[in-house]
Amino acid sequence: MIETLNLHGGFFKFSTPYRWYGILGYALFGIMALVGLVMSLTNLGNSDDIVAGMAISILGLTGLAITTPSSHQKDLYNLRQQAIDPEVLEAKAKESGLSIDNWFLKQTTYVPTNDPSDWVLPAPGPAVWNKLDIYKQDGDGSPIAEHPVKVGTPVPATFTLFGIFGILASLFTVIAVGIALTEVVDSGSRLVIIGIMAIIGLILLIIGWLKSKMLTQMLDLQTSVIRSVPLGYNELVGQVRPSYEGVLRVVVDGNQNMYMENMVGFRWTYEQEQKRTVTTKDGSRTETRWVTVREDSGGCPFILHDGTGGIRVNGENFKRSDYGDFIKRWDSAFAKSLGQQFFSQLVAGFVGGWRVTDHRWTLYGLKMGNPVYLVGQVKSKSNAMIAEEGLDGTLQNSIIEVFGNEDGPGAKSTLKRGTELTNLGRSRSKAEMILPAMILFLGAISLLVLA
Repeated sequence: MIETLNLHGGFFKFSTPYRWYGILGYALFGIMALVGLVMSLTNLGNSDDIVAGMAISILGLTGLAITTPSSHQKDLYNLRQQAIDPEVLEAKAKESGLSIDNWFLKQTTYVPTNDPSDWVLPAPGPAVWNKLDIYKQDGDGSPIAEHPVKVGTPVPATFTLFGIFGILASLFTVIAVGIALTEVVDSGSRLVIIGIMAIIGLILLIIGWLKSKMLTQMLDLQTSVIRSVPLGYNELVGQVRPSYEGVLRVVVDGNQNMYMENMVGFRWTYEQEQKRTVTTKDGSRTETRWVTVREDSGGCPFILHDGTGGIRVNGENFKRSDYGDFIKRWDSAFAKSLGQQFFSQLVAGFVGGWRVTDHRWTLYGLKMGNPVYLVGQVKSKSNAMIAEEGLDGTLQNSIIEVFGNEDGPGAKSTLKRGTELTNLGRSRSKAEMILPAMILFLGAISLLVLA
């Protein structure tokens, strides 16, 4: 089935939402963009109405850009539904969704129904893993179905509707701010407005540039197969399997009711929703914010297996780890205990008059069987470690391991949940990452003539 897909996006691809909430968002944001545009065009003699109309259009266009999928996302979603065993998909569906743990205390658990970082093509299950020799090949030693040597490397389209909407939103922002500046008398205020716009554009430009560098690395580096991977910096893709040390049982924030088994890497956050009522000359309004109170992360070594063999990965020491979307979230109207509930209310009220209205714990991480893409440094194991594992050294991949605590020449050490196919499949092109932000930044610079 993968053979029928064109993984080269080309110059332009007309990608539209494929899930119901994306389609609904497209409709709402599209109406907003059109209403704002009509409002601006029908009030050309009134600068305030023009700016207000363009502001509505900017919000609509930004929403349209955000809800536009990448060039390969829809194809990969459809392929996943066709390729993965329906019984497996049904089992995951039963584990997903929202469940009410305690109605009175408003305690809920949510597992996302869609995981864009999950396997697109079938992967070996635990039943076929070699438990006695974790470094040995699977079956005839062929790479897993989703390995880049089999499926190739996806290339994002240069432009999608995301780029079109993003560019229009940036242009409208520059025009709207330019019109608004003509109504501002104080030159200092003009400079402040231009400065804020320039800073936002520059931040977005830097983020886009850094993401484009990572995209270039993923496109340019050739993926090695583990059976014959050389020493040095390499790109690897495979499946998470347990090392001889075992796996982790992650307990979130010390609450034994919130846990996840079979993990090798994790990050969790505990956040509070806080609200307060503010009185102004125009009346009172309610402000809401989410505050991160505590967080923790960690991991353990694991085996990355690509079908040709396994290799030990020290995942806990990677400079960059991206676990993708969260895997589980717990919500509650109250803290873990009455004492913590009272203390959190006391602290929030003391610092700014806030009151705590909700508690949220979110878990991200890597589990057994998950797909992984990484760039890291392959080194030889120490003699002590080889002896500790009881290895005879006949398999080359058994006496080497991967580290990610240092970058190499032209190689940024990184670890991502998902394969190269899924990570590149939902990536934007370098043009789409940079061009809208560049227009916003250069537009702000050009507006200095009005200061």
